[in-house]
Amino acid sequence: MRLAITAYISAAALGLSACAGMTQSEQGALTGAAIGGAAGAILGDDEAALAGAVVGGAAGWYLGCRQEGRCGNVDNRRERLDQRTGRYYFYDSQSGRYFYENGEPYP
Repeated sequence: MRLAITAYISAAALGLSACAGMTQSEQGALTGAAIGGAAGAILGDDEAALAGAVVGGAAGWYLGCRQEGRCGNVDNRRERLDQRTGRYYFYDSQSGRYFYENGEPYP
């Protein structure tokens, strides 16, 4: 049990130190997985740690995605039409950037 906790805490520390070049979604997924895995290891066995990491990672990714403005956090997704490509794009006021409807950055 102590070995599992030590491994999870070490993995979390290593993962958090590598977050500098990640998007908010990736940072949220990594942080959520680390926290969920550690909580599962403390409260239960290895299966609980795995379940905690999966649930924490999914929740962290979704929250990071919403902060980026790509997961249902945009008021009007069909705001403007790019005549050159025929695709709609929108302005995300949180990030100050433009995105196509599928979430790709607008050039």
